[in-house]
Amino acid sequence: MNDQQLLRYSRHILLDDIDIEGQEKILAARALVIGAGGLGSPVALYLASAGVGSITLVDNDTVDLTNLQRQILHTSDRVGQAKVASGKTALAQINPDIKVVALAERADETRLAELIGNADVVIDCSDNFATRHAINRACVAHKVPLVSGAAIQFDGQISVFDARDESSPCYACLFPPDREFEEIACATMGVFAPLVGIIGSMQAAEALKLIAGIGTPLVGKLLMLDARSMEWSRIGVARDAGCLVCGTHPHS
Repeated sequence: MNDQQLLRYSRHILLDDIDIEGQEKILAARALVIGAGGLGSPVALYLASAGVGSITLVDNDTVDLTNLQRQILHTSDRVGQAKVASGKTALAQINPDIKVVALAERADETRLAELIGNADVVIDCSDNFATRHAINRACVAHKVPLVSGAAIQFDGQISVFDARDESSPCYACLFPPDREFEEIACATMGVFAPLVGIIGSMQAAEALKLIAGIGTPLVGKLLMLDARSMEWSRIGVARDAGCLVCGTHPHS
């Protein structure tokens, strides 16, 4: 690290758990953020400010006026721009030293496999089950840790799935792909603006912990927040031996 970096990241370096060694790991890390909306905004902003060396943003949407109530990566003058382009602008203003790759695309299975194979950590900020399951399959196949978050109305949730850990469940253990789950969109149901900030900030924290190798990640745990009462609940998530994705004896 040069003198400017020592200054920029000094408050991290002062933390015994991180120190210079942990910050060096952050500077060398490659993070893949899928979704540059409500959750992806705080995730990307915090990863950039923390100094994650390479951040790839994937999103095929454009900035809309209705996004600005909660998607803090974007601004009024960037309405109509690709979200990833808007995001790249915002991250460059915070930290011009990092590399930001903006991919305005909806990644399919093949593309996800390629992108995830080149990442150290994946942060899922998408908003539909099909994408979440595709991301999970690629993370399991490539043994890349996955930080998953979701937020709708006043309800949020977060968990970490780490295929490097033999005891870790995967996303499909929690939400089996062969079961029906109701798809709820914030465009029709609404979402409380600070909720995505809370969950997204926690996703960024979990990603940084995984990168620096500190603390205890939320593996095998699902945290759920009711923002109306601001109460958290936690449930344990066990690995399913019959899981269609990570199971040792997958059922057909």
